[in-house]
Amino acid sequence: MELDRPGRVLAALSVLPALAVAGWLLAGLPLLLLGRFAPMPAALLGVPLAALLCWAGTRRLGGGEALRGLPGTPGAWQVVGVAGVAVASGVLNAIMHSEQVAVRRDPATYFQYATWIAGHGSLPIPDQAEAFGGPDPALTFASVGFFAVDGGVTPQFMPGPPLLFAIGHWLGAPFAVPAVLGALAVLTLAGVVARLAGTRWALVAATAFAVSMPILYTSRTTFSEIPSLILLFGGLALTYDALDRPTWRRGLPAGLVFGLAVLVRVDGLRDVLPVLAFAGLLIAMRRFRRPEGAVGPGLLAGLVVGAGIGMLAAYLLARPYLSYLSGSVNPLLVICAAVLVLTLVGTAAAPALARLRLPAWAPGAGAGLVVLLMAALWARPWFQTVTRVPASPEDVRTAEMIEQIQRANGMPVDGTRLYFENSLHWVSWYIGFPAIVLATVAAALLVRRMLRDGASFQWLLPLAVIGWTTVTTLLRPEITPDHPWAARRLVPVVIPGLILLAAYGLARLRRLNDRHGPLVLRWGMVAAVLLVLVPPAVTSIGTAFTPVERGEAAAVAAMCAKIPANASVLTVERVTGERFVQAVRGMCGRPAAQVGRPQGSDVASETEVRRLVERVRAAGRVPVVLGAEQGQVSPYGPASQVVELVTRQDERSLVEAPNGAWSLRMNVWMAVA
Repeated sequence: MELDRPGRVLAALSVLPALAVAGWLLAGLPLLLLGRFAPMPAALLGVPLAALLCWAGTRRLGGGEALRGLPGTPGAWQVVGVAGVAVASGVLNAIMHSEQVAVRRDPATYFQYATWIAGHGSLPIPDQAEAFGGPDPALTFASVGFFAVDGGVTPQFMPGPPLLFAIGHWLGAPFAVPAVLGALAVLTLAGVVARLAGTRWALVAATAFAVSMPILYTSRTTFSEIPSLILLFGGLALTYDALDRPTWRRGLPAGLVFGLAVLVRVDGLRDVLPVLAFAGLLIAMRRFRRPEGAVGPGLLAGLVVGAGIGMLAAYLLARPYLSYLSGSVNPLLVICAAVLVLTLVGTAAAPALARLRLPAWAPGAGAGLVVLLMAALWARPWFQTVTRVPASPEDVRTAEMIEQIQRANGMPVDGTRLYFENSLHWVSWYIGFPAIVLATVAAALLVRRMLRDGASFQWLLPLAVIGWTTVTTLLRPEITPDHPWAARRLVPVVIPGLILLAAYGLARLRRLNDRHGPLVLRWGMVAAVLLVLVPPAVTSIGTAFTPVERGEAAAVAAMCAKIPANASVLTVERVTGERFVQAVRGMCGRPAAQVGRPQGSDVASETEVRRLVERVRAAGRVPVVLGAEQGQVSPYGPASQVVELVTRQDERSLVEAPNGAWSLRMNVWMAVA
């Protein structure tokens, strides 16, 4: 049975973002590796490749039962409503965008990464040591977010997001791409909801998702979580469509989209592990002539190719980052190997496993375990306090930051606290406790159905991805626990996954209310929908209309205009160096380096700075010194303030949802020696 026009539109709209992103990444990465990532070659290669993937992923859309409406086909109003929410989301977030240019946290690192490759098309970033008279032990070219490598520095993150953000730089709108991606994420989730829960719930889910604070937060600046979400949930939609009309060719785009999530975030390797096991299951089903098994080889091949491209990029472009994360990456690789072995063994042993019969109590026990797991995560603060004694310089810095946040919030000071025990409560801040209850009940019902009679097979992969990533993320978020910063961990899978399950819970609740007459059905469902929509909106209202870190781009541009064209820039103070070295290098086009500081001091010694100034002068360039205060640069020449910015930054809340913003002041003084 074919879909009508609105159904086809909704089905296509929800997979086109993932396919287009995948095509652009496949074209952009080789160009970056070759040092040829520039507007013309990227457009000539990326646009046709994205179009080809979009054609391959949307041809002969069948859609399946869920996309036919449960009951009825999706009307035009539903498609227009979902598109309207996506457009409204994109417009609002573009207007309220954040300008994180000075490198304080990850978004500015991504911004500077994108700025560099958009303007230069290659990595690593040259350190230009010759502009300082050659290498010197007192010169440090690395800074926060940028690791030192032979002859230069390299950004610490995966290249996928900057390849996307570079488009905005080329189009003259460097802060617009995150908002566009956020709008595309709304379409992607709505399509998955339409397929699995019914199209009547796509608009509700899209709205609840779009107004959730973490989605607003990560759609306003250069984070990696939204592109990751698009690929992961786009992969779920493509897999659903492939199973509806199973051929190995239709599994290939789905697997490729899933695998490329690794090119966006290293954590993507963890997120796609269930896809590997599911592909093995489908291959095993071929031995029993099940039609769904035809999708398995293509899904596996695409997954291996996509993830392989991601790991190759990590090795070639982000090797210091992998070393930095070795404590978590190495165990993850071991887990991947274990899942691969288990998948191979399970596939080989499929005939024997198929003869096994679950006991009668298994379906009820499986559903009960889902409820008990969520209850345990909710009760976790009552019996556990997660702490970590600092054992590395990074841990020490994290502990110091937590102590500063605790003091600012008037809390007892304990830098070992991580607050991870509150992780499910974090989710309740952002989507509401009723949505968590609906999602839990829905997951329990699905598990019972699957274990009882093998029904709801189309839910197996989504439930595995959502369940696996949600539990592992909530147990160990592994992030500085101030909010809204820590909320980004919930964006790729946890929040959209629970909203998807909550939408399915609404669908089941509607069937239950339908038995009690039209009055109960109408008002009962109105109340249920409001319980899903109102809590996230109430939480977000305090920050939704407050842009943060505005003015940084103009402040840096003004600073660049005051630095002589043939200058070599030395930063003599720690914070100034960490925030502005790469901005000077990438946005001003001037060589920049930090001057080494004595242990325990935030300011370089005057003797060392004067020595380096003479080396710069001997190299035929103009020495420029930057610091945070006038007295730090005035010994080297007439001092002038080149950055004087007062703006707002994200609140840093530890035990309750953020509801405002804090002030932020940046000062940079310059002396031309």
